[in-house]
Amino acid sequence: MAIPDPREQGVVGVDEVGRGALAGPVVAVALCFAAHAPKGAFDTLKVRDSKTLSRLQRERVYAFCESADWIRWGVGSVSSLDIDRLNIRRAALLSMGTALSLLLKALPFTPRIAYIDGQDRVVSSIPQIAMPRADSAIFVCSLASIIAKVTRDRLMDKAHKEYPRYGFAAHKGYGTAPHMASLAQYGPCPIHRATFAPVALRLAHSAKS
Repeated sequence: MAIPDPREQGVVGVDEVGRGALAGPVVAVALCFAAHAPKGAFDTLKVRDSKTLSRLQRERVYAFCESADWIRWGVGSVSSLDIDRLNIRRAALLSMGTALSLLLKALPFTPRIAYIDGQDRVVSSIPQIAMPRADSAIFVCSLASIIAKVTRDRLMDKAHKEYPRYGFAAHKGYGTAPHMASLAQYGPCPIHRATFAPVALRLAHSAKS
C-alpha cells in the first residue's frame, strides 16, 4: 500500500484516545488538509503518535494546527455512560464516525480517502482504509492522535476540578497506582466506567458492604 504524501490535500486521518481509561470519555478526531500543506510547515514540530510526545510537544502541535486555516478537523466524544451502554469498541467507533461526519460537513470538498487507526471502518460515504498503528505510519493520523489527546486531556483537567480527590489531572482516568488507590478509598465517581473491571469490582464490593 502506498503511503500518502504527508502534505497531500484530501486525505483524512482518524484516531481516538481514551479507549483504555477507567474514567472519562473516549475522544476521536478526524483531520484533513483543506489545501496542500506549505513546504516545511511541520519541520520544527515533532509530529508522530501522540503517546510518544510530551504534553508540551503535543500542545505546540495543537497550537500550530489551530492557527493553520488549511488544517481542518472534527471531534467526536462519547461519555462514560454511553461507553457502559454500548461497550468500548462500539463507543470508539461511534466517536470516530461522529468526528468524520463533522469534518466532512465542514470541508468545501469531498476527501478521496480516510485512514482509520485500528481494525474497523466507520459508517461513512467516503472510501476508507482501516490500518492498525496508522497513527505511527500516516501523517494525518499522527496529527489526529495529537489533537485528540490534547482535547481529551483538557476534558480530564476539567473533571479534576469537579472530582479533585481522584487526581484526574495527573493520570487522565487511566489505571495508575494512585488512581486505583483513590478508587479503592472513595469508590467510583459519576464519570467512572462502571463496566470496566476495576470499577465494576469496586461497585460490587460496595454493594456487599
